[in-house]
Amino acid sequence: MLNPAFWEDRARAEAVGKRLTYLKDKVARYRELEQGYNDVLELWQLALAEEDASLEEEIARELAGLEDQVGQQLLATLLSGRYDRHNAILSLHPGAGGTESQDWAAMLLRMYNRWAEDHGYQVELLDYLEGEEAGLKSATILVKGENAYGYLQAEKGVHRLVRISPFDAAGRRHTSFASVDVIPEVTADEEVVINPDDLKIDTFRSQGAGGQHVNKTDSAVRITHLPTGIVVTCQNERSQHANRLSAMKILQAKLAALKQQEQEEELSRLRGAQREIAWGSQIRSYVFHPYSLVKDHRTDVETGNIQAVMDGQLDPFIRAYLQWQRRQNG
Repeated sequence: MLNPAFWEDRARAEAVGKRLTYLKDKVARYRELEQGYNDVLELWQLALAEEDASLEEEIARELAGLEDQVGQQLLATLLSGRYDRHNAILSLHPGAGGTESQDWAAMLLRMYNRWAEDHGYQVELLDYLEGEEAGLKSATILVKGENAYGYLQAEKGVHRLVRISPFDAAGRRHTSFASVDVIPEVTADEEVVINPDDLKIDTFRSQGAGGQHVNKTDSAVRITHLPTGIVVTCQNERSQHANRLSAMKILQAKLAALKQQEQEEELSRLRGAQREIAWGSQIRSYVFHPYSLVKDHRTDVETGNIQAVMDGQLDPFIRAYLQWQRRQNG
């Protein structure tokens, strides 16, 4: 039985804890930057006083590290949206093309896992349905950490791959598509209170080709929100209770995202302007053949180091998107 009071109490506790952690981390980062600056300054003054040129390399290295940290903090200043500090729920779905597109979706999942790992975020697998031969049919992850949604919102849209297919015996070039959806994780008292009477909850046996991600019991959960028709599923946890909690998280986020979308559409109507980036439009191309190039079609940022991007080096694209978004919003 889903008790609204349970969700409200849980949400309040989570909100207070998150706010406290955010403020503590913000102060700690400022002090860390201040200490780093003072350390480099003292080292520079020592080198001048001692006329010791051997310290030049160390000073340059420390300055580069400090510059990188300041850059990260400056990037965070671009995050001023309502949900930017929240955790992110990221879902992947392959386009038409069977195994080729399913493999591409799995490659993107690995890319986002690597990016999250490099930035100290925790990743929780909420739902995973394996492809029949390779890759995945769908996957949903929760990326946990400060500003996760603020950064990952840059990835929402259709991603295009061009490569020589490893699944084509003739070695022909293929184009594949996969969509990435990103929504913020929200708590019940922040946006939407869900009425249990509006829910239809079904349980079923997990499906797929098998493997470590697939659970063989009847613990999978499907929740339908009757007023909106939104359907969410979760089958990755071992217990029905855990799957239900994860599915409720996703539903809460989807309802909040729907409400935000409606507000943005109304604002656009009042402004008399349309958003340039439509839902489901192609945002980025990854070309493995006949040349190596990753290009973002919104910002025109590109790089030839495609392997680095697939290993999670997405910050240049994210930074450019946030700057582009700020210009769009005036």
